[in-house]
Order: sequence, then structure tokens, then C-alpha cells
Amino acid sequence: MGRYLFRLPDVGEGVAEAEVVVWHVRPGDTVKEDQSLIDVMTDKATVDMTSPVAGTVLAIHGEIGAMMPVGSVLVELEVEGEGNAAPQPSAVPAAAEQVAPAPPPSADSPTQPLAQPARDSAATPRRSPGEAPFASPATRRRAFDLGIPLQFISGTGPGGRVLAEDLDAYLATGGRPLASSGLDEMSGVEETRIVGLRRKIAERMQDTKRRIPHIAYIEECDLTELESLRAELNASRKEGQPKLTLLPLLMRALVRVLPEFPQINARYDDEAGVLHKYEGVHIGIATQTPAGLIVPVVRHAEARDIWGCATELARVAGAAKSGSATRAELSGSTITLTSLGALGGIATTPIINHPEVAIIGPNKLVERPVVQGSFITVRRMMNLSSSFDHRIVDGYDAALFIQRLKRLLEHPALIFIEDAA
Repeated sequence: MGRYLFRLPDVGEGVAEAEVVVWHVRPGDTVKEDQSLIDVMTDKATVDMTSPVAGTVLAIHGEIGAMMPVGSVLVELEVEGEGNAAPQPSAVPAAAEQVAPAPPPSADSPTQPLAQPARDSAATPRRSPGEAPFASPATRRRAFDLGIPLQFISGTGPGGRVLAEDLDAYLATGGRPLASSGLDEMSGVEETRIVGLRRKIAERMQDTKRRIPHIAYIEECDLTELESLRAELNASRKEGQPKLTLLPLLMRALVRVLPEFPQINARYDDEAGVLHKYEGVHIGIATQTPAGLIVPVVRHAEARDIWGCATELARVAGAAKSGSATRAELSGSTITLTSLGALGGIATTPIINHPEVAIIGPNKLVERPVVQGSFITVRRMMNLSSSFDHRIVDGYDAALFIQRLKRLLEHPALIFIEDAA
């Protein structure tokens, strides 16, 4: 038997390190060739790393959230044959049954082999904060019925799995089920490391808010006519055409207005001091996904009609939510739309998608009484929120831009009439 060291490969494009996002194996696991070992995230994308060989996992290196340089050892495997490293019997016990895999290493020691002698459940210290316990559904159910949080129990099963015997040992050594009166004081604190895409989002938002002086502008729009048009279009749409939401109509209104404001359909390279103004309108769509906020792009909205915008919007948003969007589909936007739909609230102050200079956020559509001349009537109203990079867009231009957009939204026939914007 030999020892094989799987190292973080060079994933290209000048990437020097990658963040550990998900481990798919633990010490003691048997893996096949091409089986997933780990997911790592670069500043470009998330990459699934697979095993080039079959073998048994001896150790893994790098806790979730750790930054690992290219060439560093990620996984140690025991393989048939010589492997690619000299055997180190002193580091790994010869008999697999003599060891119990331990939790991932702490941040103070991210590269220590994750194997240690088995210990009695009562004597084993608790897991590191944020580490999820492993247990079968039956064991989880029994722990729930007993009121015992599994994170307080160290497992003695394979891979650190919590067994029924571990529950018994916990109770026998002084553990007690949680009180169920509902009036007990709670003193627990859950620590969750911000890693992977969530950390990328946090870093990007912080950088954007720090470097861009935002100016916010909010205007009220009467969308009664637009909603009537949308309902009619949906009722008469052809087979294969998607159901229209507000966004495709807003996209087409943007296409009509932006030529008058080329400094808004733009990206600002503040390091070089260069503003790139685009003829094509590439609209980013802020999309909530299971992994976090992602902005897929509808490219060349100026070349798409209402139905084309709706179809492409559904396609790229679906790809973002399923995690299948390509890098090209997630980059290159020149202005962004962000909508919370029915949760839109009264107003928002959206953060600009750097290096763009503007972002538009439609809010909740509601029926409100409105004064029209000498009468009060019920209209379908919506506030339109927006933010602009004040280094590029003056307050007057920001207000004028939104007023032009409001005119088209309140008189939607103008969206379809040439030279009407």
C-alpha cells in the first residue's frame, strides 16, 4: 500500500489560492476515482475537485473557510501501489480500526492530519463552533425526543458519527434532557463562519459601499395603465411565451430612456479614472438563490422585445438559482434591476453593483386612494427606488432620468412608439 497526496491544482487565470467551501469526504472514507473530494472557491468560480485515484482517506487539510495556496496538500489517501509520497507509518496508525476520525482542524492548526485515537464519548471534548454533528435519522429523532442537542455529544462511530450508545453515555454521565416549559433562560450562542459565496457577497458589498458615494432617489409611479396592459398581454400570449412580470416592461422602458443618459448606462473604473459608456444595454437582475444574492445578466436588452426580455430573464435567473450559470452569464452588466416582488416594501436604498453607476429597485405594487382633479379614485401605485454613483451622476440628472422612466411606465403605450421617450 502507498500514500497519495492530492494537492490543490492550478485552476488557471492567475489564481494563487482558493477557499475551502465544502468537504465531501472525511478520514476513513473509501473513495473511487473521479469521486468528489472537495469544493473550493476562487474569486472566479466554485470548483469541484475530484480524486484522480481510488483509495482510503487518511487525512484532510483545511477547515471550511480556510484559504489554501495552489500546491498545498488537501487530501492524503492510502492507495494500492506506491502512491506519490513516501509512507509515514508514524503519522498514521497501521490498523484503520484503531483510529476514529476527528473533526476538521482548528484555524490555529489547519494542516494537521485529521486522525486521532478513539476516546470515550464522555471524555471527548465538544466539537468546534459551527461544526455540524453526524448522526442517523433515528439517532437524531431520539435526541430530539430527549431534548438533547447533538452538538453537545461527541460521536464514536465512523467519521465521528453520533451513535445511540453515545446518547446513552451522555445521559449516564450527567447529561439531562432540556427543560420544555418554554420559560427557561437561553444562554447559547451559535457561531457561524461566513465563508464561500456569502463571504464574497459580504466583501463585495463592503467594498462597494466604501468606495462609491451613493445618492438615493425615490419616486411614486401610477402603474394602473401598465398593469392593465400587462394583464391583457398575458391573457393573449402565444404558446411558449412566458408570463409577463413587471420587470420585462421595466427593462424595455430602460432601453428607451438610457440613450438620453449615456453616463448612466456605464461602468466606472475608479482606479484608472475612466468611465466606459455602452451602446448596448446589459441589464443585471439581482436574484436571490439558495447560495445567496447573484446577479445574472440579460445581454443586449435593446435587441429584445418584451417577450424576448421575459424569456431571457427567466433563463438566466433559473440558471443562477440552479447554480448552473456560467461566468459570462454572471458578468458584464451595465445597469442592474433589483426587485423584492411582493416583499418590496415602501422604499429601498439599493447598493450599486460595482463598477456600474446606477441601480433601479421597483417596490411593492399596491392599490391606494389618489386625488385626480376634484375626485379621489383608487389607483395601482408603486414607489420606484434608485441609487446612483454621485461621482458620475449629478442629483439633477438622476432625478431627470427617473422622471423620464416614470413617464413611460405611467403611459406604457409610449414604450412601443418610436421617438416617444
